[in-house]
Amino acid sequence: MAQTTTTQKSITPRQREVVALIAAGCSNDEVGVRLGISSRTAKAHSDALRQKLGVSRRRQIPVAFRTLTGDDPLLLQPGVRKRARR
Repeated sequence: MAQTTTTQKSITPRQREVVALIAAGCSNDEVGVRLGISSRTAKAHSDALRQKLGVSRRRQIPVAFRTLTGDDPLLLQPGVRKRARR
């Protein structure tokens, strides 16, 4: 069984939704509309994720997330179920 890191635990469910939308190519404005938050709040989530994942650019978030968790960020989107690992 894989060990869960502190950073992995500290990524909130809402931030996971933001990661998925960033991976899907959404801007902060689009993330805000889809999640019912302001674009400013979406940017704050993005900034927090960049810091937690240790990346300098927003577009690096999905790759760093996948490297950290092993989860495909595109499968985290609402309405898309993650496949069970075998």
